[in-house]
Amino acid sequence: MSTPLQSPSGHPLAAFVAGLPKAELHVHHVGSASARIVSELAARHPGTVPSDPDELRRFYEFRDFAHFVEVYLAVVDIIRTPEDIRYLTYEVAREMATGQNLRYAELTCTPYTSVQPHADDKGMPIEAYSEAIEDARVAAERDFGLVLRWIYDIPGESGLPAADKTLEYALDHRTEGLIGFGLGGPEIGVPRPQFQPHFDAARAAGLRSLPHAGETTGPQTVWDALNLLGAERIGHGTSSAQDPELLVHLAERGIPLEVCPSSNIATRAVTTLDEHPIRAFRDAGVTITINSDDPPMFGTDLNREYEIAADLLDLDESGLADLARAAVNASYAEDDVKKRILGEIDEYVAD
Repeated sequence: MSTPLQSPSGHPLAAFVAGLPKAELHVHHVGSASARIVSELAARHPGTVPSDPDELRRFYEFRDFAHFVEVYLAVVDIIRTPEDIRYLTYEVAREMATGQNLRYAELTCTPYTSVQPHADDKGMPIEAYSEAIEDARVAAERDFGLVLRWIYDIPGESGLPAADKTLEYALDHRTEGLIGFGLGGPEIGVPRPQFQPHFDAARAAGLRSLPHAGETTGPQTVWDALNLLGAERIGHGTSSAQDPELLVHLAERGIPLEVCPSSNIATRAVTTLDEHPIRAFRDAGVTITINSDDPPMFGTDLNREYEIAADLLDLDESGLADLARAAVNASYAEDDVKKRILGEIDEYVAD
């Protein structure tokens, strides 16, 4: 495919990226809510989250990772009913499919924060939460051709009680779309070994181990995720570049990293894009997937993250298509879904 003229984003490959069929593996359910979606929810439940889009952009200016978590939880607090969950999920899917040409996404959901009581209500039953996301999932595939799957993650800041409940939700209220078990939130002060029994149980039930690790802590957190939690992919894994032995291990075992460049800058996990370790991952032969994490909160989307990857890795259209294929291959989509999307990528590149 010939290089297109520059698109409105100003990147010479932006038009190619925008049309490229893509899969995303590290993107948060609540964190994917755009200003449009959050404004609607904030209007329904007035409080600390502004409903004005301009004020919301200022609200999303993070000082550090701890401040990001504080803001994230404030947004969680305005998602209070099954109707809110269904609205958010369906509208996120609409924007993924129509604005970014996603064909498949594994959304990290944190049911604990929605099912547990809020300050001024009683939360919602897990059955209602599950029904809402599943209804939206089925509708999104029907209406937009976007296949959604879920990863239930433990909010690390809530400790073992949250881990116990998240495992209960995953095993006793398992939805058709649930494929993985994860661990998110702060890493500092939240050691991974304490969650080993939960991951053992989830894996025994056939769920994939997909924890965050090495985002704001050192490479030992990644080793813990691999050796104790049985991680099959690593969310972020940014500090892996500090340990050559770990890079060799990731490359030899074919364990992909879910790389989120803009997120790492916004949360101060990495100081500048020029210092991002993605080149070190590539040079070590580690499988890289490109992701947006909490895109509206970080002023990005998956298209933009592919453009950033093109700059950091000096990629052309062929290289970007290979990134798209890597995400599909690293996903836990059914074989027929993988085959279909890989075929769409090939057809797109050949045009």
